[in-house]
Amino acid sequence: MNIAYRIQEVSKKIPDKKSVVLARDKSFYTFREFEERSNQFANRFVKLGITPGMRTLLFVRPSLDFSVITFALFKIGALPVLIDPGMGPRNLLKCVKQVRPGALVSVGLVHWIRRFKKDYFKDIEVKISLNRVGGSTHFLYEGLDDESKEFCPQDVKPHDLGAILFTSGGTGIPKGVLYTHGILNAQTDALKEMFSLDETKVDLPGFPLFALFTLAMGMTSVIPEMNPAKPSQCDPKKMVKNILDHKVTFVAGSPAIWERVGNYCIKNNIRLPSVNHVVMFGAPVRASLHETFQKILPLGDTFTPYGATECLPVTLVSGSEVLKDHLPFMLSGKGTCIGRSVPGVRIKIIKVSDIPEGEIQEVPLGEVGEIAVQGLQVTPGYFEMEEETKKAKIIHEGELWHRMGDLGWMDERGNVWFLGRKVHRVHSSEEVFYPLQMEAIFNQHPEVKKSALIKLMVLDKTYPAMVIERKDKKTRMTETFQNELLNLKNSQPFTKKIHSIFLHQSLPVDVRHNIKIDRTKLSFWAQDHFEKQSGDLWKRKRL
Repeated sequence: MNIAYRIQEVSKKIPDKKSVVLARDKSFYTFREFEERSNQFANRFVKLGITPGMRTLLFVRPSLDFSVITFALFKIGALPVLIDPGMGPRNLLKCVKQVRPGALVSVGLVHWIRRFKKDYFKDIEVKISLNRVGGSTHFLYEGLDDESKEFCPQDVKPHDLGAILFTSGGTGIPKGVLYTHGILNAQTDALKEMFSLDETKVDLPGFPLFALFTLAMGMTSVIPEMNPAKPSQCDPKKMVKNILDHKVTFVAGSPAIWERVGNYCIKNNIRLPSVNHVVMFGAPVRASLHETFQKILPLGDTFTPYGATECLPVTLVSGSEVLKDHLPFMLSGKGTCIGRSVPGVRIKIIKVSDIPEGEIQEVPLGEVGEIAVQGLQVTPGYFEMEEETKKAKIIHEGELWHRMGDLGWMDERGNVWFLGRKVHRVHSSEEVFYPLQMEAIFNQHPEVKKSALIKLMVLDKTYPAMVIERKDKKTRMTETFQNELLNLKNSQPFTKKIHSIFLHQSLPVDVRHNIKIDRTKLSFWAQDHFEKQSGDLWKRKRL
């Protein structure tokens, strides 16, 4: 079924209910208006030359029309191509060149860039702008009100492509993930079941694409007053006002958002009585953030679904479960508990390998391996990246499995314990060290905001090292702080192997969620810092 049929069905069931709402000025579309405007956009796109299967690059800021336009493209059977602009101009242009879109629907700024970077946009035949920019570019809204409010969505099969979503490239090159209509529908069904969502709920998405799922369920989606490309810079006062004004029940986005919102609520003694679910994804969530929201949500809980662009969702755990059952093990370096598999997804912990694999080789229960998943939400591959697809996918006994690129282990209750990205593990001459294993120990210090495991090369040998970001941003290692870190280092047998500890003013993070630490970049920084200071024993004193 075409995912767009869901909007059509919802508009018949609850035509006068608010669909998408702009928090800034409280303007909105009802579901009837959403459906009709989406049909008008679809008719306009067809007249301008967008055809079924056409890869259509979409750069539209969060607005009333963002989701409407996206569903209009679904109705045509076109393939929306969604690239995170936060990945930086170089990677973004590479993605555009690789996917060779036939159409471009965007704000005017992108069309100006296109004129100066013609080689990257040379395959585009249909150029549509949300602003008047002239030339051969069509203005989207010209004559839109004259278009028919009726449109019959393209009939599609579950395996037909529905969209291409690019990964952020945080631990490698950005890749275009192929989404079918079957996967989009399966994700919607899974999220609906996981959180008991229906048309009585109100959503506030910190990540704009999440609204596509909630709107398809008949939920009202309130577009928050924030820049989704910079979640760590959101204004918590505005976010809280948006939640209270619209009686939001379901909020989702990067932990970077909810750290700011949580701290603001605690500081100002504010509670969020309407919120049932605070869903945080994109990076492991510290126990202290769960504890913060226990004080803020009188009728709700925090939740941390695990997944990736290639398969979402995979597992789910609640904050209350983490604090009640798993926290002591997490603090001792066992990893971060990410819960059990969601409905329709199977998980295996398989042998760690850095090369393509032809079969699944499971490791014993409790042993560390790579997380592999199978289910309706698993995407088939990457757009025209055969080698990358081979690295990530395994056909086992006729079923498609995806290698998540993450390391972890499974306990006897089926809980998965996440230890970090495969590329971020550190191999010394004697053993392997895992990011979340080591970082959990140092993150317990009250003055530590973040910590990161990195590799350090000393006389051609690899050692584990740590980089610390203090809450006060200081980079001078005082004797007291150094001794406290030494005590933490000596508290566990695996942390005793750490060679050096560095202080960094602000650890580099990913562009999408503003919270995943870029350990590769940090390793280069620490190596350079270590070598430059190698003659100054006080500054690089080995703990």
